[in-house]
Amino acid sequence: MYRCVLVLLASLWIAVSPAAAQVQRNFPADALRGALVVENVPEITLNGAPARLAPGARIRGQNNLLVMSGSIAGQRQLVHYTVDMQGHVKDVWILTPEEAARRPWPSTPQEAASWSFDSAAQTWTRK
Repeated sequence: MYRCVLVLLASLWIAVSPAAAQVQRNFPADALRGALVVENVPEITLNGAPARLAPGARIRGQNNLLVMSGSIAGQRQLVHYTVDMQGHVKDVWILTPEEAARRPWPSTPQEAASWSFDSAAQTWTRK
């Protein structure tokens, strides 16, 4: 009987685990979309232009777990990112295909200032 309960619990865990990984991430309203390439940390290329990671910058993978910058060095990643007061990139989220398909998403602060953001739906609307 004890083994049957363990097998049942294990099978439920396996069935539920992929669903838990599908949780929608909520991005802040100041998150911009861009193409990021980690060069020589903290130096990066963002949308083809040189940029810099802020001290303590966090990069989250598609599974929302932290990613070490060295593990993605040289790879082009489609991301959402935020910048700090000095203009350094502080938070980065590597996008899943579903997140990347959400359009439009601003890639400049000027676009973000002129568009409207629905934080519940995680969508932008051009005004």
